[in-house]
Amino acid sequence: MHRHFVKSTLVAGAALAVLAACGTQGEERTSDTRPTKAAVPAPPEQKAVQGLPGMPPVLDPKDVYAADRPNKLSPVVKGFPSRVYVPNTESDTVSVIDPKTYEIIETIPVGRQPQHVVPSWDLKTLWVNNNRGHTLTPIDPKTGKAGKEVEVHDPYNLYFTPNGKYAVVMASLDRELVFRDPHTMDIKKTVPVSCYGVNHADFSLDGRYFIVSCEFSGELLKVDTEKMKVVGQQRLPFEGAMPQDVKVSPDGKRFYIADMMAHGMWVLDGDTFAEPTLLPTGKGCHGLYVSRDSREMYVSNRGEGTVSVFDFTRNKLTKKWDLPDGGSPDMGGVSADGKVLWLSGRYDAEVYAIDTRTGAQLARIPVGSGPHGLAVYPQPGRYSLGHTGIFR
Repeated sequence: MHRHFVKSTLVAGAALAVLAACGTQGEERTSDTRPTKAAVPAPPEQKAVQGLPGMPPVLDPKDVYAADRPNKLSPVVKGFPSRVYVPNTESDTVSVIDPKTYEIIETIPVGRQPQHVVPSWDLKTLWVNNNRGHTLTPIDPKTGKAGKEVEVHDPYNLYFTPNGKYAVVMASLDRELVFRDPHTMDIKKTVPVSCYGVNHADFSLDGRYFIVSCEFSGELLKVDTEKMKVVGQQRLPFEGAMPQDVKVSPDGKRFYIADMMAHGMWVLDGDTFAEPTLLPTGKGCHGLYVSRDSREMYVSNRGEGTVSVFDFTRNKLTKKWDLPDGGSPDMGGVSADGKVLWLSGRYDAEVYAIDTRTGAQLARIPVGSGPHGLAVYPQPGRYSLGHTGIFR
């Protein structure tokens, strides 16, 4: 950013002062010789981010999560009851948990192999991704009632462009990114990819591109949001890499990609898309969730039953929490007040509630078989980018 300073001319001595007073320096320069006050630097200016056309303005160029502060709920969701929605992939159901009592209050039948529960861009609908049933089940978060299924082929995961123009279906086995109408889910453009297992993603600060992980071929994609085109592709420098969740740093300068076979997070410069570096976290590194103050990120290590805590400012892991009796912490989200981290126990048919201040386990709740992309709802934010809740 630019700083503006007032230039001043130093008066070298009495003789020069007299000459200046007599006008020998020329009339046009008399203003330069007047004594001035000391220059005061202008306050730093925050350069406006030129975001994706149609995208809501970036609130803070230094923090993409500025809208996600504790209990800062959009007027759209303020009347919605607080619930935890758990898709059980092997039971073909969604367990609905009351976070106050830690009890299941409803079990919703859905399509075959539900993978994730995804908040819509406009925050009004929760979409259940019935991967092998090739449908999406809409749930009204105000009433908790499921609506009529919508046919969508191979919906492993679901995202939304930051301007709300498109839904992006991660068609993992079809090897496609499918851009659809965010309400009707009608196909607008199909983008074939050469990698295997597209599954998770996150968008840049300005929303103009997003990074996609390819689980089965150990690759990353960079996609131009507006052009709906793959503009970069690379294989991770680890034999057998299996990238999972993706999250951008608060300042938008780095992307973190969980890798369950490399047992850590890849740290990637999204702009340059250069080869990333690996930060070990724990066995089976899988899910990534940012704290409500944007200072930390919770990292679930599915293969060892732990959660690592990464400090963005210090650029290091600061804590590791062990689940009592182990477990398989997978996907989830943070409560609206930021005090509880909710994670599904993928291989243990259970859900964990973890205190974000101490790492203590608050509850361990039995659910259906194969719980996966759990969504805590509602959460703070102006709009949703999809997955289990990426809010801006």
